[in-house]
Amino acid sequence: MKKALTIAVAVLAALCSPSTAGADTGTGSERAQGFHISDGRLVEANGNDFVMRGVNHAHTWFRGETGAFADIKALGANTVRVVLSSGHQWTENTVDDVANVVSLCKANRLVCVLEVHDTTGYGEQSAAVSLAEAVDYWLRVRAALVGQERYVLVNIGNEPFGNTNYTEWTQDTIDAIGRLRAGGFEHTLVVDAPNWGQDWSFTMRDNAAAVFAADPARNTMFSVHMYGVFDTAAEITNYLDTFVAARLPIMVGEFGHNHSDGNPDEDTILAATRASGLGYLGWSWSGNGGGVEYLDMVTGFDPDALTSWGLRIFHGRDGIRETAREATVYS
Repeated sequence: MKKALTIAVAVLAALCSPSTAGADTGTGSERAQGFHISDGRLVEANGNDFVMRGVNHAHTWFRGETGAFADIKALGANTVRVVLSSGHQWTENTVDDVANVVSLCKANRLVCVLEVHDTTGYGEQSAAVSLAEAVDYWLRVRAALVGQERYVLVNIGNEPFGNTNYTEWTQDTIDAIGRLRAGGFEHTLVVDAPNWGQDWSFTMRDNAAAVFAADPARNTMFSVHMYGVFDTAAEITNYLDTFVAARLPIMVGEFGHNHSDGNPDEDTILAATRASGLGYLGWSWSGNGGGVEYLDMVTGFDPDALTSWGLRIFHGRDGIRETAREATVYS
């Protein structure tokens, strides 16, 4: 989740990166291991194109709500993004808990995107921690993740910079990727944009090619969060199209139908991602507070109590039920 932004969106410009930036340069063994990036697309180990269609689930704050995985699957999702804590802001999710989350995803035939939430708004949010500290956590729970590369993507840190010192995002992200690769992670890595995930400064957009090239496995995916900054169709399509044109992998890792910083154009987000074959993960299943309870897709974790937002994303045009395809690893 992100907080309200007061800085206006700059005019979108062309992405300055080579057209071959997203080319698949991994070895045969790397490609066989699990998810990987090929020509700017997320593909499974067998080379099948995979398009995420799913939601975020706030597991770290609601650890008893393990039935959510089956409920999310039953409504048609193929992916769930799971909130974890490194122990800096909330109680750490242990290696055993992470292993259980992965098991729940697999048992319910869901692809699992795991993210550390303690980095949210680093530089502006005083309690937030750096990407380096998130990497320390991933290295601690590595045992739960090695061998799960066909089922799990590692989202290094949620919204790792706010609106302060966000120019440090590029080097900090490169350093985090390098440490994870050196530590034995062969997973597809997902990196969130700065500016509370919304990249109004275009820091991620303009440096994505350099970050991708710095990954020795060439297996990094970029994630933008779309809230009030993305309140027009032009802003949404221009942002996504620059990545597609540069053959760099992009997904919408969070978005909603409304927010305190403005009214995102969810219809265009859904339509544009479908048109370009890009993944999206809506925020969020249930348990929102602090005045954004309207972002709950179901009330009280009850799958039979869909909210208007839940009805829209699961059953509406270009929504999950209409567009999701299960990962072939479960076939």
